[in-house]
Amino acid sequence: MARIAIVGAGQGGLHLAIGLLHGGHEVTVLSNRTGQQIADGTVTSSQSMYGMALALERELGIDFWEHGSPQYGAASMWIGDGEGSRMLRWEGAMDVPGQSIDQRVKMPRWMAHFEVLGGTLRYEDADIETLEALTLAHDLVVVASGKGAIGQLFARDPSRSPYTRPMRVLALTYVKPMLPREGGPAISININPGIGEFVTFPGLTLCGACDIFTIECVPGGPMDCWEDVRTPADHLAVSERLLRTYFPEEAKRIDGKLELTDEGGVLRGRVTPTVKHPVGRLPSGRVVLGLGDVLVLNDPITGQGSNNASKGAKIYLDAINAHAGAFDAEWMATVFERYWDYARWAVAYTNMTLGPPPEHMLRILKTAESDADLAHKMANSFNDPKSISPWYFDAAAANDFLAARACAAA
Repeated sequence: MARIAIVGAGQGGLHLAIGLLHGGHEVTVLSNRTGQQIADGTVTSSQSMYGMALALERELGIDFWEHGSPQYGAASMWIGDGEGSRMLRWEGAMDVPGQSIDQRVKMPRWMAHFEVLGGTLRYEDADIETLEALTLAHDLVVVASGKGAIGQLFARDPSRSPYTRPMRVLALTYVKPMLPREGGPAISININPGIGEFVTFPGLTLCGACDIFTIECVPGGPMDCWEDVRTPADHLAVSERLLRTYFPEEAKRIDGKLELTDEGGVLRGRVTPTVKHPVGRLPSGRVVLGLGDVLVLNDPITGQGSNNASKGAKIYLDAINAHAGAFDAEWMATVFERYWDYARWAVAYTNMTLGPPPEHMLRILKTAESDADLAHKMANSFNDPKSISPWYFDAAAANDFLAARACAAA
């Protein structure tokens, strides 16, 4: 069995760490915060998770909220025409319900479980010197969280990173439950072309059930108005104004006014979608392997981040368990390519949603309005973006796909 160190106690790092303990490995996790500090802090993500990733948690016995959290069994999409009217709207059922557990709830529980299983938790801010020491004492070091110098160890892959700047200004908000959604709980994506998006779904936070939403603002557009926001109350007020102005159908669910779950229930930022090379080379020449957002960072618009982290952790876990040799750079690159075979579809899926929609994509989404089976396929694409390849991602394949469906319906 191997001695493995993981930097980062998040979705990917802890998933991998717990899986490795089940495999008999000796595992140390470095976290810059204790479980209590995470619980007492601010929200870190929206973490909408779907069937495949949830099943991986179930395999490890860490699906502690499967029967005690709000779930959503459908997905919907509304796209406007740029002038306030609807261009299209579809809704489809998910084969397996999704769920979102506030990481302030989830990660402390996983950290405690990791220690009960025999893992070692160290609380410190890791730097390059820390990584050098870890590589001397362990067979493999995985970096599942890292900014600054650690993040710079992994070089951007321009062939897989079409964007060089943030495509959205992001505002994440946790609010007390709004009025029930007509048709039942769902992940709902609302798009105002050229202006931005409103994405919402139910979740579980520190005080219980909640609604989670992200407002995605096109930089320089009318919703890009966050520079003077300083307090959670300011954040909430701007969010409500934008919701009522640009997404009035969703605003109908506001019962009087929005109310934050807690003062830590807000987060703002910008993300440049980026794919990096998987191997980080230290000054000594020794190597570390990246995982999750460290290597594949997506905008949250399609809710792929936590799912990608779990799926990546599973692929790494299986590869480590099957490997008997050195964890060298060649092995690291091979394992990442195995993960990329899946992750590339999630990246393409997200990046297409961020840019001007291709004509074939709009045709598919418009067809889903009246084609229940296609709406079902699109709803389940959140769970597995690869399931709608190649026809969602390629114009010629889309033409053939839609023509075949038209013939079958005739």
